[in-house]
Amino acid sequence: MSEFISMRSVIEASYFIAAILFIFGLKRMSSPVTARGGIIWAGAGMIVATLVTFLFPGMSNYPLMMVAIFIGGVLAWISGKKVAMTDMPQMIALYNGMGGGAAAAIAAVELLGGEDHGLVFGILAVLGGMIGAVSFSGSLIAFSKLQGLMKSIFRFGGQQIFNLFLLIVTIILAGVIVSQHGDITLVVVFFVLALILGVTMTLPIGGADMPVVISLYNALTGLAVAFEGFVLQNAAMIIAGTVVGAAGTLLTQLMAKAMNRSLANVLFSGFGDEPGEASEMTGSMKSIEASDVGVMMAFANKVLIVPGYGMAVAQAQHKVWELTQLLIGRGVDVKFAIHPVAGRMPGHMNVLLAEAGVPYDIIYDEDEINAEFATADVALVIGANDVVNPVARTDPASPIYGMPILNADHAKNVIVIKRGQGAGFSGIENALFFLDQTRMLYGDGQEMSSQLIQAVKSL
Repeated sequence: MSEFISMRSVIEASYFIAAILFIFGLKRMSSPVTARGGIIWAGAGMIVATLVTFLFPGMSNYPLMMVAIFIGGVLAWISGKKVAMTDMPQMIALYNGMGGGAAAAIAAVELLGGEDHGLVFGILAVLGGMIGAVSFSGSLIAFSKLQGLMKSIFRFGGQQIFNLFLLIVTIILAGVIVSQHGDITLVVVFFVLALILGVTMTLPIGGADMPVVISLYNALTGLAVAFEGFVLQNAAMIIAGTVVGAAGTLLTQLMAKAMNRSLANVLFSGFGDEPGEASEMTGSMKSIEASDVGVMMAFANKVLIVPGYGMAVAQAQHKVWELTQLLIGRGVDVKFAIHPVAGRMPGHMNVLLAEAGVPYDIIYDEDEINAEFATADVALVIGANDVVNPVARTDPASPIYGMPILNADHAKNVIVIKRGQGAGFSGIENALFFLDQTRMLYGDGQEMSSQLIQAVKSL
């Protein structure tokens, strides 16, 4: 008995240490300067929590556990090494879905076990199972959309009513399962409905809203893990799930605020899936040659660079940093302006620039940099669209009206590197492209950046 109590104390102490490492790691992830160290600390916490699981009294199936850990570790290592930075959002969506699926699987095992752990534990088990299943299937749909494996939208008449009906039926089934433990048919139907709900919730949401959706499912996964932690009385799961859920919720709110939209509007409005209402544009798009842009930037006092998803697709971040170094060497004040929802996930542009070696002290968020556009000689926009569209300020009829944007249109000269004349991800025409001070440098982001480098070097 004393040996059991001693072992239990070691386990609880280890989980407490793991929880501290999780929280400390998350804290360090809040800054790009310390983020890499934060990931290592959190990873160490996960190793502690995983290893101590083998010490649980009565634990069995050690070979199966080892095989599962080995397969998961190898797959994660290979995919992490091979995934392109442009594909990072869908990888995060996929991994997040796996977390939700794991929580749902834990709930299924507990519910099918038929043991009555009490009303509270039964409720937490079905809630965690439902939320985890929704996060799992919804994240897979988000992955498929970002990966281009399926159309951006799928909608049918009365879809929201159908989703509401599906949710009500799933909740009713959950209540029945709590009162009737171990009914295999009910449990299977419950999880099937929850999985379908995740799919039907995500199908009508357009690609422009994927950053918010990924953050939301991240929060749901954390919540599901925390609920299942209570069911298993596992302190590490409770703390880790709560921290992830809280962080995901906060990030979701920040993303929605950056788009000036509520979460309900993101989930139920269908914005971002169909071409937006186009305002009547005056003027025309005026092209420019890379050699002229090189001269303009080389003799400027201040240049602000606005990266977007187009830079990620072209993998131009290294060339952009090389261009930046040349300009700084000529005495030009160069800064990067980052919008919160630029790219396909929160922080996407920051990750790309960090990969290229861009110093953190010349990368600024929207609130920090917006006032400086008025004193900038050149605003260089590379692949960004909606986040610099002035109609967000001027056109109440526009779907993005009220969304905070980067004030690129306030710069003396605006250069836009773009493949063609198409609209952005939301399908809304960009009024910035038609302004008198804007010139379009058509072409691939990496190729155009290389030409700008040569133009500056030739001076």
